[in-house]
Amino acid sequence: MTVEMIAVFLLATVATGGVAWVFIYPILSGERQAELRRESVAKAEPVARKSSARGQKNRREQVEETLKDLEERRRRAKSVPLAARIAQAGLSWSKQRYFITSGVIGFVAFVVTIVVGGGLPAAGVLALAAALGLPRWMLSFLKKRREAKFIENFPDAVDIIVRGIKAGLPLLDSIKVIVHDSPEPIKSEFRTIVETQTIGIPLGDACGKLYDGVPIPEANFFGIVISIQQKAGGNLSEALGNLSRVLRDRKKMKAKIAAMSMEAKASATIIAALPVTVMLLVYITSPDYIMLLWTTSLGNMLLAGSAFWMMIGVIVMKKMISFDF
Repeated sequence: MTVEMIAVFLLATVATGGVAWVFIYPILSGERQAELRRESVAKAEPVARKSSARGQKNRREQVEETLKDLEERRRRAKSVPLAARIAQAGLSWSKQRYFITSGVIGFVAFVVTIVVGGGLPAAGVLALAAALGLPRWMLSFLKKRREAKFIENFPDAVDIIVRGIKAGLPLLDSIKVIVHDSPEPIKSEFRTIVETQTIGIPLGDACGKLYDGVPIPEANFFGIVISIQQKAGGNLSEALGNLSRVLRDRKKMKAKIAAMSMEAKASATIIAALPVTVMLLVYITSPDYIMLLWTTSLGNMLLAGSAFWMMIGVIVMKKMISFDF
């Protein structure tokens, strides 16, 4: 065998081995299957991303739909019925009792005006104003006082829910803990949520009705968080924890605004009381000098004009020192 034949044989052997290494060894060693598996995984990755993006899009659409529904509900509820305003004030009166109370107040005002010699027209005007205005002012005062008590204890109630959820309790059981342990009006409002859910209304919708009993942004935030979580899912304890932090920050901001505006409120009170105080002092010291305002037509016109402009000034000062956030 010549050297040339040996070289050709070696080259043929190497070529055959190379071909076998390239085409046969991956099949026998399992590398081909691993490569196919890697390709399948690589092809499935965009599909997974697309599915995740679709899920996020659906979640975002659900959140937007929930917010639109809640906003539409609030827009429709601009004119609050009388029964709802009585409930928001924390009273258990019926409409009949409210109207009877208004009539009694108007009658008392009419009688008092007649007794002090105010005349029939003045008595009628004062009776109408007392019958229509005083009960409404009373409802507004009681409503604001009840809302202030609610805001004072609401962050603690949300913290109770957060701790209950982290401990493994369902949301409804955590709300029942609030019903048993929290003060009014937190207790009555969350009892309404439990009773509403008991009759078959979804818990998200039941929590959304909290705003109907206490029409403040804090209650609206709570209803939105629960409604979105019930429809779109998510970590409820984290969401409510963030809500509790926001509520406490709003509470601190409200106290800071009240402290900063206290000087302006004191100045407005002094300015508003100054004309009345001066008039009383002048009447005590020189009654004949100031009686012209009541005994002459020009004095009556000046008195009415002064009262009108004084009222405008008080309203402007109140708007200047009232902060909405």
